[in-house]
Amino acid sequence: MRSRRAAAIAFIALSIAACAPARRAKSVPAVRPISYEERENEPSRTYLLLRLAERRLYLVTYDGETSAASDVESFPVAVGRPQWQTPTGVFQVTDKLVDPDWVQFDWNDPSHVIRTIPPGPDNPLGRRWIGFASGYGWQIGFHGTPHPELLGQAVSHGCVRMRNEDVVKVYDRVSVGTVVIVQP
Repeated sequence: MRSRRAAAIAFIALSIAACAPARRAKSVPAVRPISYEERENEPSRTYLLLRLAERRLYLVTYDGETSAASDVESFPVAVGRPQWQTPTGVFQVTDKLVDPDWVQFDWNDPSHVIRTIPPGPDNPLGRRWIGFASGYGWQIGFHGTPHPELLGQAVSHGCVRMRNEDVVKVYDRVSVGTVVIVQP
């Protein structure tokens, strides 16, 4: 069973790589991307595929027996601006938070905290946080936004902004360890 599952995951990864756009955007390489390792008792048959050029996140659920996608949902997102691009590579969800606080820090010196914004309608992180990478001295993840009009643009400091209702849906379907593939 383990070898069948590993083969299915390898097949999916190769299939996804083949779907990459022919013209690649300039992107920041991932900081030591992790590789997928099979985990015993892993209940998830879901992974996240972020296509930066499309400004879309795909929530893909697949059939473990056939490796075929059984459900694909797509969400518009905002991604990192040119000077703070969202890193590309293969990652895993590292942490999840409900109604996160947002710590505003000096972008030139991330060790200098300016203020903390508690959960609420003005919180830049929205209703959920799904961390998956580190870069530029801070964590990078998927999160909600109080400004959905910015979706479809490259406006963040590396994070992936989503509608609050969309990030809640994704949050409920993934777990720590879920694979995240970020393509240019």
